[in-house]
Amino acid sequence: MEQANLTVGYVAKRCGVKVSTLHFYEDKGLIQSWRNQGNQRRYKRDVLRRISVIKAAQKMGLALEDIKAAFIQLPNQRTPDKEDWAQLSAIWRAQLDARIAYMQRLRDSLTGCIGCGCLSMTKCPLYNPDDILAEDGVGPVILDRAKE
Repeated sequence: MEQANLTVGYVAKRCGVKVSTLHFYEDKGLIQSWRNQGNQRRYKRDVLRRISVIKAAQKMGLALEDIKAAFIQLPNQRTPDKEDWAQLSAIWRAQLDARIAYMQRLRDSLTGCIGCGCLSMTKCPLYNPDDILAEDGVGPVILDRAKE
């Protein structure tokens, strides 16, 4: 069995994260450490790849809960290998495509609103006087309608 001999400081530096981030990931069940005889945290080398996957997924806008759910699907909750990454990235790609489409709709709505020059907000598709859209749902109802 691989030795858990990487220090928390080494892992933090190598991964470009703060020590507190490692503790946070551990508290969330995303990574695991072991304690040595002096009760200091030690990590196995594969944690470096696991943290890289976490960071890549976060840059795509995925929530830590989604990342954890993906990790749980792996046999023995192992660190993702090349095939695992192919499967995860295919799933996450669809989520990213949906997020990109939403951001494009947002961008296009804001450009049209700002570009009209009226400054009165009377023609803005995002404006919601007297909260009349409350009965249609929560959040940006008009933008969400555009994806249907």
